[in-house]
Amino acid sequence: MLTIYGPKQRFCDGLSRRNFLRIGALGLGGVALPQLLRAESASGIGRSHKAVIMVFLPGGPSHQDIFDLKTDAPSEVRGPFKPIGTSVPGMQICEHLPKLARMADQYSIIRSMVGAEDNHYAFQCLSGRLSRTSPPGGWPCLGSVLSKLEGSLSPTMPPFIGLSPKMGHTPWSDNGRPGFLGVGHAPFEPNKGGGQEDMILSGVTLDRLSDRKSLLQGFDQMRRSLDSSGMMEGLDVFNEQAFGILTSSKLLEALDPGKEDPRVRERYGKGDPRNRDDGGPKLMEHFLVARRLVEAGARCVTLAFSRWDHHGDNFGALRQDLPLLDQGLSALLEDLRQRGLDKDVSVVVWGEFGRTPNINKDGGRDHWPRVSCALLAGGGMRHGQVIGSTDRLGGEAMARPVQFGEVFATLYQRLGIDVNKVTLNDLSGRPQYLVDNGLQPMKELC
Repeated sequence: MLTIYGPKQRFCDGLSRRNFLRIGALGLGGVALPQLLRAESASGIGRSHKAVIMVFLPGGPSHQDIFDLKTDAPSEVRGPFKPIGTSVPGMQICEHLPKLARMADQYSIIRSMVGAEDNHYAFQCLSGRLSRTSPPGGWPCLGSVLSKLEGSLSPTMPPFIGLSPKMGHTPWSDNGRPGFLGVGHAPFEPNKGGGQEDMILSGVTLDRLSDRKSLLQGFDQMRRSLDSSGMMEGLDVFNEQAFGILTSSKLLEALDPGKEDPRVRERYGKGDPRNRDDGGPKLMEHFLVARRLVEAGARCVTLAFSRWDHHGDNFGALRQDLPLLDQGLSALLEDLRQRGLDKDVSVVVWGEFGRTPNINKDGGRDHWPRVSCALLAGGGMRHGQVIGSTDRLGGEAMARPVQFGEVFATLYQRLGIDVNKVTLNDLSGRPQYLVDNGLQPMKELC
């Protein structure tokens, strides 16, 4: 196991958690990389390269302060933010998202997401399912499904990579779980640890990940240590392949934002230096690394950005976080388009639920699973539109309620997977469709 120390992250449960960048033979959600490679070798895999980047906003962002502002609502509901026009006539979003406003033709906003569960759990956003309906072994997330159906595009690039950081045992930052598909389709998680042994690159932190020289020196020292101990001679073909992934220039370069053109990197930004204590998931580099990974061959990349559980000082927190999201997400969408990847790479941005219409006594908004919002971009979809609407207070879906599974059906359709035909067998051998019965791709987008 390789560990690169990073900053701490604090959530509403009061716990402070250290963020690591871990790359190692056990950094795969608890499964050794050789096991993953054996499982992939045993399965038939495709060679097409459609991909998905999923940006999870942990904690549940306040939809009525970001994409669904209610200027006609009472003061205890509407908040202080003003809507601004976008490049799409009639579409308005929050004033703190000016970059996204200028490129609204490149994405679609769903204002009427329904069917969420009232808990801090990434499961539904990652799988499109409710956890309480799971078959034996649990539902697999989208990345694991793609790992099973499509497999690796390159032997040195895992098909499913999760960039969300380690935050104790909380499910907030899950990158996704393989469910009944088994550990062979778990995400490769360079920001999490899963084993007992650890190799630490002394003096290299996440903030210095771009220091290519220090990183390569650390790997060179690790290689020499392994060779001198005779470990390399005893590795079988899968272990050698695993070590090749961990030290291959392709994966390392994709994970290293320092290899990017400085002008492109500047466009993505580097986060807010005033808030490094809880800045792990705010690292702007994750947007850039996600693009680099799909360009290098990953089929699904998940990341968690900031924290949105604003029970208090909702608007102060949003004034800090929305400009960061605006910069990172707009840079990602622009970068994908300029590189000709926007037709093949779908991007989805959402949180586990919305926030209450009423502002509480602490200036915050509480959990509200009855309605939330989402942003979809790329994937060759029809964009420049708002789908669905809520009532005057932003508390109930009015027009076109959208289920999480409908978004997943759309993503699968853009990946070339027919949700009406493709099934995967669960642990009992029973075939399971990829989305809940009756849910179809969204006609507005396809």
